[in-house]
Amino acid sequence: MVFLLGHAFPKRFLAKSRFAFGDFISFLSLEQIRTGFIRSQHASAQVNLVELNSQLKNLVINGKLRNARSMFDSLPNKDQISWTTMISGYVNASDSVEALSLFSKMWAASEIPMDPFILSLALKACALTVDINSGEMLHGFCVKSGFVNSVFVGSAMLDMYMKNGRVLEGSSFFDDMPLRNVVSWTAIITGLVRAGFSYQALCYFSKMWSNGVEYDAYTFAIALKACADLEFLNSGKEIHARTIKRGVDTTSYVVNSLSAMYSKCGKLTHGLSLFANMNNPDVVSWTSLITTYVQAGQDQQGIDSFVKMREHGVSPNEYTCAIVISGIASMARLDWGLQMHGHALQVGFMKSLSVANSLMTMYLKCEQCVSAREIYNVMSTRDIISWSTLIAGYCQCGYGEEAFELLTQMRIEGPKPSEFALSSVISACGSMANLDQGRQLHAYALTVGLDRTAMAQSALIIMYSKCGSIREADKIFYSSEKDDIVSWTAMISGYAEHGHSHEAINLFEKISHAGLKPDSITFIGVLSACNHAGFVDLGFHYFNSMTAKYRINPSKEHFGCMIDLLCRAGRLREAEDMIKIMPFEPDDVVWTSLLRASTEQGNVECGRNAAKHILQLNPDCAGAHITLANIFASQGKWNEAAYMRKMLKSKGRVKETGWSWIKIKNQISSFVSGDKSHPQSAVIQNLLELIVSTEEVTLEELALS
Repeated sequence: MVFLLGHAFPKRFLAKSRFAFGDFISFLSLEQIRTGFIRSQHASAQVNLVELNSQLKNLVINGKLRNARSMFDSLPNKDQISWTTMISGYVNASDSVEALSLFSKMWAASEIPMDPFILSLALKACALTVDINSGEMLHGFCVKSGFVNSVFVGSAMLDMYMKNGRVLEGSSFFDDMPLRNVVSWTAIITGLVRAGFSYQALCYFSKMWSNGVEYDAYTFAIALKACADLEFLNSGKEIHARTIKRGVDTTSYVVNSLSAMYSKCGKLTHGLSLFANMNNPDVVSWTSLITTYVQAGQDQQGIDSFVKMREHGVSPNEYTCAIVISGIASMARLDWGLQMHGHALQVGFMKSLSVANSLMTMYLKCEQCVSAREIYNVMSTRDIISWSTLIAGYCQCGYGEEAFELLTQMRIEGPKPSEFALSSVISACGSMANLDQGRQLHAYALTVGLDRTAMAQSALIIMYSKCGSIREADKIFYSSEKDDIVSWTAMISGYAEHGHSHEAINLFEKISHAGLKPDSITFIGVLSACNHAGFVDLGFHYFNSMTAKYRINPSKEHFGCMIDLLCRAGRLREAEDMIKIMPFEPDDVVWTSLLRASTEQGNVECGRNAAKHILQLNPDCAGAHITLANIFASQGKWNEAAYMRKMLKSKGRVKETGWSWIKIKNQISSFVSGDKSHPQSAVIQNLLELIVSTEEVTLEELALS
């Protein structure tokens, strides 16, 4: 909410200075000014308070807050205008802490009367600093003093509640307001949209129209944003028509919102044409265009638009910088990201949370976790996105322990963990097969009420499945609402990984009965189930239904499932043909499936062909050399087998040894085949011999071992 400084200075109170303050400051140092003010306190005043307030106002308007504060503190007498000028300067500079501190001192000075404007400034400071306690105290004072009936105070009070996330209190306050103007209506609509209640915001917008309140450009813009969030194309078109009738359809606020609305509603060309028809697009317009491209997944076009913006001489702001970095992150272009990081440092954008968070995301997407942590460490303030971004990034990069430690730190120092952060660490526990930590996080989710969210439930199902507790995962799924496809997909994938193919397939068949549609990841789960069970025909049925019934284009992963299914069924020729016709460049994964199946079937030609393609993609792949050598050996082709092993030896490569590990009492023990380096190796070997022995072993014998 913007408060105009001029409202505090009626013309009758202002007198023209006898000389320009700029000239005054040029020949008097700040110390001389202070000395002059103190001297004037004891001598007859030669400059009256009206002139001093005028000079103070000029300093504030020119952004010289430090000089203004020194002058303010040196004033022998301060009136209502002096206090208001200084407080408004801090508020407009977003220094809400100093603004509230000064307001408290003014309140303590009982000779200064309170008025609606100064109260609205204090409420705005509470909104900026997210200080709900001070805001509620001011609310009580306004009710007691009657200032709450001022539309000016009421609008600021409403804005304070909405910006503090107190949507219910804000809505209730608005409904009880005796007087409302366009500022009040716009404040309630804006607050609801920002809090995610876009439908309710449009209801208030409709009531505003019914009450005959005149819209301004900003009201239209925020209503269009609500339509964009809800993808209400028809409502957006109706508002577009009203902007044309009111003649505000060409203002930058409205054009940018219209462009975003059409783009989010799937009418990208409409949004682009609106931008193309703008005479002189400003930085907001360019940022809106870049955002449209990035959110539509057309990151390269977004970057190209940024380059064009710079060619037109338009300087990016912090929001432009943040969305461009987000596009670069999606493309994983570290070189471009480094350039944007340098630009942000040069122009001072690193203080912006959105820029810092975007840079962290970019580095994490490029697997530069150390750089992401360095940005996190130097951030002066962090929001929930900052914490969640780094936690999720650690999990995706395989740093599960670091993610768990950061989540613990977040619970102590930061905001309440979001379901995104918590779900990321729960999933990481599954990847590490760390059941104990997973259960701790499950208990925490129950404590804070996040266990019922779709993201947390799917993460818990995945974690318990990967930790071998499929029944625990099953229990969570069937106790959930089952109203989102994410949980269904997690459970189907869990069944498939545990070899419970029939359960996975039966659950997949029930999806349509629940009123849901499977997505591309759901199909990976059911195809994996068919793979484990060897259901080739059923697998092809599901694979073909993706395009025919659900309009989902199969990805490389879906083709990989089908190729592996054919390989397991011994249908190598069909698998090879599918590799050739898939609309993607085959990677070493699909060729490895074919090579492994060729080994099992003893098909030398097919294995040789698969190994050739693997070595073209990765010439140093030790596994391909050894597998092909084994195929030759199984067929009695000893010379060829020896040649393959000789080639591998000449490259200095060895096959990576497989290993397993277990975590007991926070201690990880890893094992390699034939390894005797573990300090309890002898005890482990004796126990294994007892377990695999044919004789019946009693519990007493196991204990003695």
